Amino acid sequence: MWLRRPSREHVLFLVIVCSLFSVVLAKETSPRITKTKFDNAPSNLFYFDDTDTLLIQDRDAGNVYRSTDGGESWDPVDGIKDGQAWDLWQHPYDNKVAYVLGRKHTHWFTRDQGESWTRFELEATPTLFRPPLSFHAGDSNKVLLHGQNCKGWECREETYYTTDGFKTIDTLREDTRGCIFAHSTPLFTTSKDDSHDDRILCVVKGRYSPWPKDNRLVVSDNYFEDETEPDLEEDRTVQGVISMAVVKKYLVAAAKAENTDELALYVSANAKTWHRAVFPSDHKLEEDAYTILESTNYSIQVDVMTTKARSAMGVLFTSNSNGTYFSRNIEHTNRNYHGLVDFEKVQGIQGIVLVNVVDNWKEVEQRRLETKKVQSKISFDDGRTFQALTVGKKELHLHSVTDLSNSGRVFSSPAPGLVMGIGNTGDYLKTYEEGDLYVSDDAGLTWRWALDKAQKYEFGDQGSVLVSIFDGGPTSKISYSINHGNDWHHADLGKKVRAKLLTTTPDSTSLKFVLVGTVGGGSSTEYYIFSLDFEGLHERKCKDKDFEKWYARLDEDGKPDCLMGHKQYYRRRKADADCFVDEEFKDPQPQFEPCTCTVDDFECDYNFVRSADRKECTRVGKLVVPEGECKSAGDTYMGSSGFRLIPGNDCIRKGGINMDEEIERPCTDSVKAPPSGKVTHEVTNFRASSFREYYYLERTETSTGDDETVLMRTDEQEIFITHDHGKTWDQILKNKDITSIYPHQYFNDVVFFLTGTETVHYSTNRGDSIHTFDAPEEPNRDRLQVIGFHPDYKDWLIWTGAADCSVFDSSACHSVAYVTQDRGDNWRTMLRYVRKCEFIKREGRGESETLVYCEQYHGEQLDGTLQLLSSDNWFAESTVHFNDIIDFATMSEFIIVAAKDTDQKSLKVDASVDGKTFADALFPPNFNVPVQKAYTVLDSSTHSVFLHVTVNSREEYEYGTIIKSNSNGTSYVLSLDGVNRNTPGYVDFEKMQGLEGVALVNIVDNLAEAEKGQAKKLKTMITHNDGAEWALLQAPDEDAEGRKYDCNPRDTSKCSLHLHGYTERKDPRDTFSSPSAVGLMMGVGNVGEYLGRKQEGDTFITRDGGIEWHAVKKGSYMWEYGDQGSIIVIVEESTPTDIVFYSRDEGLNWIEYKFYESKMQIEDITTVPSDNSRNFLLWGKDAGGRSGDMVTVNLDFTGLTDQQCVLNEENPNDENGDYYLWEPKHPLQDSNCLFGHVAQYHRKKLDADCFNGRQIQHLHSIAKNCSCTRQDFECDYNYERQSDGSCALVPGLNPADHSQICHDDPNVIEYYEPTGYRKIPLDTCSGGRELEFSSRAHPCPGKKEEFEKKRGGIGGVGLFFAIVVPIGVAAGAGYWVWRNWDGKFGRIRLGEGGGVGSFSKDSPWIVYPVAALSASVAILAAIPLLASSLWRSISSRFGRGQRYTTRSSFARGRGDYAVVDPDEDELLGDDDEEEV
Repeated sequence: MWLRRPSREHVLFLVIVCSLFSVVLAKETSPRITKTKFDNAPSNLFYFDDTDTLLIQDRDAGNVYRSTDGGESWDPVDGIKDGQAWDLWQHPYDNKVAYVLGRKHTHWFTRDQGESWTRFELEATPTLFRPPLSFHAGDSNKVLLHGQNCKGWECREETYYTTDGFKTIDTLREDTRGCIFAHSTPLFTTSKDDSHDDRILCVVKGRYSPWPKDNRLVVSDNYFEDETEPDLEEDRTVQGVISMAVVKKYLVAAAKAENTDELALYVSANAKTWHRAVFPSDHKLEEDAYTILESTNYSIQVDVMTTKARSAMGVLFTSNSNGTYFSRNIEHTNRNYHGLVDFEKVQGIQGIVLVNVVDNWKEVEQRRLETKKVQSKISFDDGRTFQALTVGKKELHLHSVTDLSNSGRVFSSPAPGLVMGIGNTGDYLKTYEEGDLYVSDDAGLTWRWALDKAQKYEFGDQGSVLVSIFDGGPTSKISYSINHGNDWHHADLGKKVRAKLLTTTPDSTSLKFVLVGTVGGGSSTEYYIFSLDFEGLHERKCKDKDFEKWYARLDEDGKPDCLMGHKQYYRRRKADADCFVDEEFKDPQPQFEPCTCTVDDFECDYNFVRSADRKECTRVGKLVVPEGECKSAGDTYMGSSGFRLIPGNDCIRKGGINMDEEIERPCTDSVKAPPSGKVTHEVTNFRASSFREYYYLERTETSTGDDETVLMRTDEQEIFITHDHGKTWDQILKNKDITSIYPHQYFNDVVFFLTGTETVHYSTNRGDSIHTFDAPEEPNRDRLQVIGFHPDYKDWLIWTGAADCSVFDSSACHSVAYVTQDRGDNWRTMLRYVRKCEFIKREGRGESETLVYCEQYHGEQLDGTLQLLSSDNWFAESTVHFNDIIDFATMSEFIIVAAKDTDQKSLKVDASVDGKTFADALFPPNFNVPVQKAYTVLDSSTHSVFLHVTVNSREEYEYGTIIKSNSNGTSYVLSLDGVNRNTPGYVDFEKMQGLEGVALVNIVDNLAEAEKGQAKKLKTMITHNDGAEWALLQAPDEDAEGRKYDCNPRDTSKCSLHLHGYTERKDPRDTFSSPSAVGLMMGVGNVGEYLGRKQEGDTFITRDGGIEWHAVKKGSYMWEYGDQGSIIVIVEESTPTDIVFYSRDEGLNWIEYKFYESKMQIEDITTVPSDNSRNFLLWGKDAGGRSGDMVTVNLDFTGLTDQQCVLNEENPNDENGDYYLWEPKHPLQDSNCLFGHVAQYHRKKLDADCFNGRQIQHLHSIAKNCSCTRQDFECDYNYERQSDGSCALVPGLNPADHSQICHDDPNVIEYYEPTGYRKIPLDTCSGGRELEFSSRAHPCPGKKEEFEKKRGGIGGVGLFFAIVVPIGVAAGAGYWVWRNWDGKFGRIRLGEGGGVGSFSKDSPWIVYPVAALSASVAILAAIPLLASSLWRSISSRFGRGQRYTTRSSFARGRGDYAVVDPDEDELLGDDDEEEV
């Protein structure tokens, strides 16, 4: 856009004092034209409203110019240094104020229309992420300025405010993502008396996370001396707020949850009380797919895109008067890729709207290259009905907003009823270059041809003067009309000019116009501003006889029509009057005649919506009952008719229709049916031998609808879908031979159905509708993942297909990787002879969105070494990182590569955090494994990698050592020896979801004997400080039947609790914990010296993060958490049963429920991935009847209560509330300090008879930081833990060189000599026993002066990220975790083949969680810390045969491991050491 023209909507009025004497001038025959030449292209031109004063900016030179005579002459402004003007801003509500922003810290303002400028300083620089200024509509002294403070490469957004026009400036709030005054438009008021006129809303960073999914909306009435977070939905706050705006009298905020691009729109009239906007069920808002249009004073209008962006079309919706319910106006509106919509209201006239629609919408949707056939439509009743534009009997079509060629409005101005446009007559709209200029002087009712060819045009003197200039190339003339476009005249410019902008005063009352254009081209381009003055074309000023009473809206009979309770008309100059209105800066004012009330003056009341025929209003919600009414269910009361008078409508009720008179309503309308108090179930039988795979497509927090969708494939290749969590099932894609289901890893609404051919079926709306595209090749035959997904763009896919795979000769068969950016419409070949390719873009990592890593066979030969390559341009160019690798994996911020060492007999590990630079991993010097054959990457959610290195690889006797990395994954210290693993590579290691730093492992206690072939004796250990210390599990005092155990639980060496882990589970996805059930873990095991047989085990639970355990039931049970842990359901494992047990008090009490008439062999129990549903599914086989069918059983617990729990964030320990604050702790500490701070979590009271409902942000706050203790530290590199818990230097080794931190982080000013201890990366303690700082400090090179200044003590600023980041990861991690399909969840196995486990056969999905963390963040003097991020998953396709389960039951935080293509021998190496 060349120039920014101010809106004409907000016009101030000045009293014009006329001279007592006037001079009669002779009538001129053409306008007076003057020109001014500029060195560079002018930009940001604007008028000070109601004046002839303009400002422009020369951006290239950094200067601002001013004109006080309508553009005839220009001068540089005084008071601003030459070359310092970076941006120019006009105040939208004060016609004397403007701002010039400098690039850095110096800025200027004017309060006298640019005559003088005052400088002000700001410590921050203006932000680059959003408009830097936000204004108050009622007081121009109140301004918000969005800035950013940058230290090195890290920038932190802050917002500043002034209440005195920048005489003084104060910090409003840090970590903002945009702030606005509630009173940002003249129509928006916070209260009737404006008592909250200073109310400010900000989108701010999440409490303990920097990522957009955790952004919050906060409100303050006192410039953030204090703030509140409003409840946006269901009495709960909402995370993921991404934008907000004030639209007329409405405040609108948009939020987006993770794993969806669907948005929730929230609307408020006072910035305190909010409602979610409700759209028809067949439409949803998506990110970058909706546009809030120019709305009325009594409704919001939104266009929602319904197609792909390449052929963008939409549907126009209009809200009711409080902005909550939206109804459809017109479909197939024309949009463009940038979200612009062909929609415009005729200015100054209520109810007239012009839109463009696509006539051949079906063809455009179905064929990718189909050209749109666009038609123009106009509505005279505010969008209720539309009709064609006409020139005589021909239809007229006009170019609109998507072809914007000038500034300001496309068609209209404040000139009453005058409308112009570029277009053509005929069936459809032609190109802009083929268009002519058309004019209407009756607000679009009738049109006439005006000028040949496309023109820029403008209105002046309230429509008395129309001006245009050719818009197709250079021209030396302008055209003008002084009789509403009936006749046109021309004037010479003196030069051939290419017009860039034609404009006039915002109110279109002036006789002066400004034309900006260029002369010549290329390096000889000259820039001009022309002033066009028409004042002399008429000798006189219009009198009363020269005006007509012009009605703005006419009905079908041509009579004045009513809208909003009145008829609107203007006093308008007649077209043939030989005079000018000549009332400069006096806007034409509409006049009104009242109308009696009709049906059109009423809308549906709150909690009512229009029926399909739009004649009735149907109740959709609970009605409010007057106090004292409805004492019994059979009573009635006088309530809403369903209609209400549209707010702002001033129709006369007497003699009219009163649709809003109260009617008698039954009290049953006002209350829901009471809960039954019972659990219910639904059984469904399937004619199949097994369930091959099933997936949950879970709605996110911002998704519409109330479905709980599950997809399932049987061994008969039949696909079933349920939208009610298994109560009813429907078969889809019949006879389509679906071989596998691929849910999108990052967008829950999207799923793909693969066939054995190039045909791919898919759905983007959780299975409501199915579409098809063709892949470039059939799926690969190498058992590789077929589809790879991009975390940000749901239409970006990597397809790994099969090439040269002849039925007769498959010797040349290989895999080829293709990429599409439009969901299969177009494909590009990336690499041939690949093993896998993966998008590397992760939130927090700064690399290109197009960065892809691929494993490719060297020389495109299948017997070549496997190379690791990367490219950010689809492999037009690429970088080879490694020439001979085993595999690579991404987990959290780390990219980890297992490559063959130079001796070709061992493996080595390399790591990267930026996706570009790799470094060798340094293993602990006391850790000596002669030949490293296998690694399992266990976890990296706490800023360091947990790596299991196999020590003994003898089949059935495998074990290894867990080592833990520093924050960049390159230096490791020993965490625990003898950790159990199995032949397929699983490790008995599991992080507790929802709590930071808690993990369970099983160790081999008899290492020497196991190496000789004796059976392994396992013990379970737990850490509460991220692997720094491990302890045996404390056994409960008694079993589930109240009997004492045979051993003494106080002697943990002989009597502790042991739990079966990943290596033994029938389904390794069934993890101990859930992130939504904070503090809870369940497991199957036994009390004794060692872990016994699982068949003899019992079921146990902990409620405090693993410190105390309690026996639940005798025997082995499967479990599932629901409603964020308020419901736990268990069912017996490996034994046919017909009952489940459930608990509503965290396992204190269990209730039996019978769900089946005979017996059923249960294979799995599942619920939605968030564990937030009150519905569960049992999957199994009929074991007691004759059918032998596969069976699903839906268990529904919603009947137990309909009371949602009350969460009071302001007073979380409220005695009358349903929650309390719980603080986890370390068992070896008296205080509740864990990782150097006290964290407080919301937990539901055990006796609260309510349900949690909407997802709770369990982490409430960090209560305090703690003094450091031994438990806050782990052993440093080259040091090892001693029997007394201390850390000692490994004999024969030297301490690490700590000065390296100075090179790694240029912001660090000092380093300490090694003490043998390093603080755990999660830890935030300060003071106390700071073991890593107990040695001598040294300045970094070149930092001696800063070092000496600082020695007074380290500030606490740098602790911020250390506190908030880790907790954000731990608290939210498991919700976002995907589940794999063969049970191999939980490892990145790099190297060593192995036997095929029972769950590896025919597995289509291997999925693992990854927390995408950013690279190092340098915070002042603190050491580099890593910012947290979202959980994500990566999956691989391979294998044949067993049943697969859901991404559901195991999404509850099974996030300890990640899996990488464990296609045993072919992909990961062989057991034979000589061949490694």
